[in-house]
Amino acid sequence: MPVEFLTDEQAEAYGTFTEVPTRPELERFFFLDDDDRDLIALRRTDAHRLGMAVQICTVRYVGRFLGEDPLAVPWEAVEYLAGQLGIDDASCVKRYAERRSTVYEHAGQIQERFGYRNFTDREWGREFRGFLYGRAWTHAEGPVALFNHAVTWLRKNRVLLPGVSVLARQVSEARAVAERRLYEAVARATDRADPALAPALAVLLEVPEGKRVSELERLRTPPVKSTGTAMVRAMERVEEISAFALGRVNLSRVPVNRLSTLARYGQLSKAQTIERAPQPRRTALLTAVVRQLEAQAVDDALDLFAVLMANRLISLARRASERERLAMLPQLEKAARILAKASKILTEELDLVAGHDADLDVAALWAAVEEAVPRTAVAGAVATVEALVPEDDGSAEAAMREKLALRYNTVRPFLALLGESDALGAAPAGRRTLKAVRRLPVLSRRRVKERPLLPREVDAELVPAMWKRAVFSNNKLPQGAVDRDAYVVCVLEQLHRALNRRDVFAAPSNRWADPRARLLDGPRWEAMRADVLAGLSLTEDAGEHLAQLTRGLDAAWRQMAHRLEEAGAEAKVEIVVPEGGGRARLSVDRLGAVGEPETLTWLKATTEAMLPRIDLPDLLFEVHSWTGFLDSFGHVSDRRTRMEGLLVSLVALLVSQSCNIGLTPVTDPENKALTRSRLSHVDQNYLRADTIAAANAALITAQSRIELAQMWGGGLLASVDGLRFVVPVKSINTGPSPKYYGYKRGVTWLNAVNDQVAGIGAMVVRGTPRDSLYTLDTLLNLDGGVKPEMVATDNASYSDVAFGLYKMLGFRFAPRFRDLADQRFWRADLPEGDSAGGGYGPLEAVACNKVNLKRIETHWPDMLRVAGSLITNQVRAYDLLRMFGREGHPTPLGAAFAEYGRIDKTMHLLALVDPVDDTYRRLMNRQLTVQESRHRLARAICHGGRGQIRQAYREGQEDQLAALGLVLNAVVLWNTRYLDAAVAQLRAEGHDTKDEDVARLSPLKDRHINFLGRYLFNIKASGPGQGLRPLRDPDAAQGDEPEEG
Repeated sequence: MPVEFLTDEQAEAYGTFTEVPTRPELERFFFLDDDDRDLIALRRTDAHRLGMAVQICTVRYVGRFLGEDPLAVPWEAVEYLAGQLGIDDASCVKRYAERRSTVYEHAGQIQERFGYRNFTDREWGREFRGFLYGRAWTHAEGPVALFNHAVTWLRKNRVLLPGVSVLARQVSEARAVAERRLYEAVARATDRADPALAPALAVLLEVPEGKRVSELERLRTPPVKSTGTAMVRAMERVEEISAFALGRVNLSRVPVNRLSTLARYGQLSKAQTIERAPQPRRTALLTAVVRQLEAQAVDDALDLFAVLMANRLISLARRASERERLAMLPQLEKAARILAKASKILTEELDLVAGHDADLDVAALWAAVEEAVPRTAVAGAVATVEALVPEDDGSAEAAMREKLALRYNTVRPFLALLGESDALGAAPAGRRTLKAVRRLPVLSRRRVKERPLLPREVDAELVPAMWKRAVFSNNKLPQGAVDRDAYVVCVLEQLHRALNRRDVFAAPSNRWADPRARLLDGPRWEAMRADVLAGLSLTEDAGEHLAQLTRGLDAAWRQMAHRLEEAGAEAKVEIVVPEGGGRARLSVDRLGAVGEPETLTWLKATTEAMLPRIDLPDLLFEVHSWTGFLDSFGHVSDRRTRMEGLLVSLVALLVSQSCNIGLTPVTDPENKALTRSRLSHVDQNYLRADTIAAANAALITAQSRIELAQMWGGGLLASVDGLRFVVPVKSINTGPSPKYYGYKRGVTWLNAVNDQVAGIGAMVVRGTPRDSLYTLDTLLNLDGGVKPEMVATDNASYSDVAFGLYKMLGFRFAPRFRDLADQRFWRADLPEGDSAGGGYGPLEAVACNKVNLKRIETHWPDMLRVAGSLITNQVRAYDLLRMFGREGHPTPLGAAFAEYGRIDKTMHLLALVDPVDDTYRRLMNRQLTVQESRHRLARAICHGGRGQIRQAYREGQEDQLAALGLVLNAVVLWNTRYLDAAVAQLRAEGHDTKDEDVARLSPLKDRHINFLGRYLFNIKASGPGQGLRPLRDPDAAQGDEPEEG
């Protein structure tokens, strides 16, 4: 078949009914309006009337007439049409196609009546080509996606679909033209910037003498060690790439997504592949790759700086300070015991003197003390306490900074490169810090032993109180001298904090860029504002929106008061007021376990026993036969390849990645699809974040269509939680956590799961950060499924600002509070003209905090802009949340979001503590339990290598855990479909299966699935007389063998 990029199945499905239309599709495409009925009424027989109705709706639904077989339509659609026409016997339509000329005559009449045009029409052909070529240029999508958009355009504009090969050929031509245009535009812009730039970039493809890899490959390799020396190399890498000055190449007219796709292909291609590419493609690839590498190198360097500061400096200094304090503890305890004895005697003697109104005899007082403790011991104890216990409360932090200053030699190697870097910029709040950073090269070269640093040479205002002792009071230096080492490390700590707040930022950069610059503003915001506000159900007038919210909050308080009165002594909530006064609290009863009836116990055991036993690879092949999810894996170059056995290679790689077993167990030299070189090629070119997300979307859609999944929920409730993985290899994209990783480091796989038990999105984060900084980013970048309305999380994700952001973006944020009784409840003034708020009865003591609506109104335009920027993915929620606070205090805009969030937080709290109905709380808990069970299943799948992820680089970690999520969804889908079939069979056999029992079945079972593979026992290959096996070459690459330890 001449259709290169379509599979045979896709080509056969073109312009036909591939499945039964859903009810909404029947109502949209198969409803007969008055115009349809007027044309149909001209037919004399039921067969002709129904046949014409079928043709009208067929061309409307699939975009063309079916020609040779006009009745190749799902019978459900025929019956739906017959019902509208009052035809009792729908089977009469079978007589419609007996006279072929009638079918074609009717098609012509329908085309003329409803304005359908032929594909060969010149005017519409010109418009179609304009659309096709324009979309091919502006959208970086594969040929199948462009083909589908072309079909949609033709259907929408009532242009009859041509033959599949004709349309496919036009799509291929449009993509080829767009590719040539891309290469020529980028290469031309490169030459315009500097004619010598392209030859300079081409040098990167060469392998220097004595080296094993090209310069491009060296620059593409990110750092993995967190040392001062590694930081030097990272900064040198930034300098080396920045020297090409690709910012001067004007690519403003090239779509960003096209550039990103080109760069991604170049990043994954070997230097030899790029070198063999013809011009101008080679120059375009190099420009795109190095341009992207510039931002990546800056990100990698600042990631490494953050890890270095947090783990190699601050953490080690804190531990050293704590060890020193612990070492002093025995001396302090001894001194304290002595002083305690002396103080007790003094107190008793003084009380005795006061009770008898006698004169104080100091000699007698000392004599009494010395009977218990010698005077010299008391003096020694006082000296010990004075030496070990500083006068101020911040002594522990000051002592830690003194230890931190001793780590100067760790940072000294990269001070010059960091201070001279042009990549750093600053907002007004970070300019003082950046100015001090710019002086670091001079300070690092200063011979302070010969010429000590003086106070006037440093920025004293930049030195916090906790640093002053280390910087200005080092008794080992001359009087009035400044400790250069302490000051430098102090500046670096301030830089570390400023970078986290984005007061200091980097450009070009993806992860450390200035989020303020990415917020929608000016004409861009004006163009999108109406659509954003409509999509988020927000109003430009803050008063109107807040009036609606405050009325809802007031109604919730009143309902709570009414329910408390209604429940009486049986209420599950009690208002507790401390005897000595203080804030009133709500004491909430713990939820009891929901009982499991015998019918449910029997149903669970029976359905689980009915599930067929299966190996994981077979499961994935079967799921593909239902959903075609593996067809989403396209080549990185967007070219369709007809690689034989590609599905086998993909399944082998998914098993390898998700089970964490490496390539060795899934390779087979005798099978072309399973050779190591073939698997390596497919892994590099097909398994990527975007293709995995597309495949996952297909599974999410399939899960939502299963009746059993629909009984669990409608996809509107989701939960987000993290699963921790140890990363035993050196990596800067890991973090410490003794609780989860012991003495090693690791990552957190933050994943979102909906109430249909489908994983709808995920991201990988370093260490174990507060989830609220990332959960919103996860929810704003879902792989598929409907947008959740309510998001359950654990307590670690809670903050008032998070409540505000979630609410503005259309989510009900629902964290599970561990300290529910200690939470603050808030009330708000009702709008003018409404009856006065309050009247909450016994709850008045709890509703004692008032939301500052004025603060919200003041910042409302900026809050809308932030919401619009987030929902359109202009900026990451993580960056904004870090920007909304400074030194533990919110910024004015952050405070406005916090006030706004307190309204929704109180609504959530009132629903949680409902004294009569605990449905809301149980709904949350059930969803979080589903997520925990799903994590258990993920652990069962990811069984190899002790469940530790041996990926050093961020991209490798993300791809492997994305593959795990995809396989996890496939297992859940397979279990759900078979559980649904088991329930249907039990009901067909006459068993009484209640819907409420069926709704409590879980697809998170795995005893029937073999994740461990199978062993082969070939006695002939190891029998007598075979001799020893050949020894391996120790210098050859050893593949993916696990490391020791």
